[in-house]
Amino acid sequence: MSKNFEIKKTVVANIKDKLERAQSAVLVDYRGLTVAEDTELRNQCRKAGVEYVVLKNTMITLAAKELGIEGLEDSLTRPTAVAFGYDDVIAPAKVISEYAKKNKKLTIKCGVYENKKLDVAGIEALAALPSREVLIAKIMGSMMSAVSKFVYVVEAIRKKQAGEE
Repeated sequence: MSKNFEIKKTVVANIKDKLERAQSAVLVDYRGLTVAEDTELRNQCRKAGVEYVVLKNTMITLAAKELGIEGLEDSLTRPTAVAFGYDDVIAPAKVISEYAKKNKKLTIKCGVYENKKLDVAGIEALAALPSREVLIAKIMGSMMSAVSKFVYVVEAIRKKQAGEE
């Protein structure tokens, strides 16, 4: 086998590993972005814990086929960059969607979530969800509210009984 073939096999295995580890991924067309704009996007991704990489379409296609992800071929026609979110499902969609709203040169192609292709609407819906921290805070607030109400009722009963005695 040629050395070039071995290199491509390694690249495909690397992409496959990233797709397996990622909770979600967003594929974008980055054509037209200046170096400064691309650097700004990379910095925003890094701050959000998202890995942003430019990859060859054929390598993504091969890795997706190995994982059984269907339907990506339609979206892999122009230069592609992928934002991988390993810790947070929402982070890649949120960062990319926010940046695409500010900079019309960045185009969302599709996404991957649980080895299934997401269309642009699916990515935007994912981006609209609150972050994990916000959801945890809301749940904790709800739980504390119920506990507070319970304590208030028990205290009212205690005061009522103390007043009767």
